[in-house]
Amino acid sequence: MTTRPLPEATFRVLLSLLFLVSGTTHLLKPAAIAARLDTAPFAHLAAFVAPSATLVFLTGVGLVAGGLALLVGFQTRLAALGLIAILVPITLTVQMTPEALGPLFKNVAILGGLIFFAAHGSDAFSVDRALRRRRALAPALS
Repeated sequence: MTTRPLPEATFRVLLSLLFLVSGTTHLLKPAAIAARLDTAPFAHLAAFVAPSATLVFLTGVGLVAGGLALLVGFQTRLAALGLIAILVPITLTVQMTPEALGPLFKNVAILGGLIFFAAHGSDAFSVDRALRRRRALAPALS
């Protein structure tokens, strides 16, 4: 990876905080999030998959798990792909209204950050890097 270590790690940590806060909100205030989903313009698409309360819980768990993995740089590419899989349906069902242009484009920008980590993984100050180093040293230690 050719990025500088501190900016990459800072970008990863700051991006992860968004998912940790959002996921925690889903888990601590599920009724409010479910009500918002139920009144979304494309709520029928979400309701086709599962009841809103179930979706809110599963999304909360996915956001926290993905956010934690991104925070520490563990399985970074997979974590970013999982968060993309959560972010895109949320964006399409909840943010696709003329009133939600700000949140819509916020999600587009977040998607850009996730695509970066899905493509590049994480190198700086990450569990992924520590595991790669450990595997590289393993033959020398045997």
